[in-house]
Amino acid sequence: MIPLKLASWNVNSLRVRLDHLFLWLDSNRPDLVLLQETKVTDAAFPLEAVTARGYHAVFRGQKTYNGVAILGTAPLTAIDLALPEVLAREQRLCACLSADILVIDVYVPNGSEVGSEKYHYKLEWLHAFGTLVQSLLATYPRIIIAGDFNIAPEDRDVYDAETWHEAILCSTPERHALQRLFELGFADTFRLHHREDERFSWWDYRAAAFIRNRGLRIDLILASEPLISACRAADIDTVPRGWERPSDHAPVLAEFNT
Repeated sequence: MIPLKLASWNVNSLRVRLDHLFLWLDSNRPDLVLLQETKVTDAAFPLEAVTARGYHAVFRGQKTYNGVAILGTAPLTAIDLALPEVLAREQRLCACLSADILVIDVYVPNGSEVGSEKYHYKLEWLHAFGTLVQSLLATYPRIIIAGDFNIAPEDRDVYDAETWHEAILCSTPERHALQRLFELGFADTFRLHHREDERFSWWDYRAAAFIRNRGLRIDLILASEPLISACRAADIDTVPRGWERPSDHAPVLAEFNT
């Protein structure tokens, strides 16, 4: 068996958090790290600096918004996913092969507020993504999907479920869309190892939310059925959220014996 340590982190601007990323990589040295909200075009991606740190990279970027990247200690085989228009409209997905595992980096639209045009786009996006994943399973039974899902799976993933009841990130249609992936055989790796409440991955910058632990767990690492028993650990590293000028997200991690 080959160990695989995988992390996911919405860095909320790679330019702003590059030093944070490198500091964290030096301390944790994951085999793969999936980044979201890089907010840089492909031409501006800091490939030379990433390579100097000992990582290979595949990335899909756009100016100012969105953007995803996968960094790996071993060379990565980029996979061009055949995306329908709703998924191709913005740079929110990239994929690579790690041995025989298809790794998908995902940044799900936020949705703004329930009932808005952006909310309906989010639901359309999630439906298309679920259909894509279902089709990919026929070719790649071993899949890891990780990233910022912008959905808290359950009430226990929210600091105040009553306040957030049916609000954006917690509405029933969003959770049903995520449930579709679970019905395809995927498991939330964090919940394979942790049952406790009040473990979050995102905290608003306002109202001292991090200090008060008023957060949501919206950053997930999902493993398809053949990989569930191979997952030996999962966690959330809240330390970087306390650094100066941090991302509003913390890195999430999972370890596998593949």
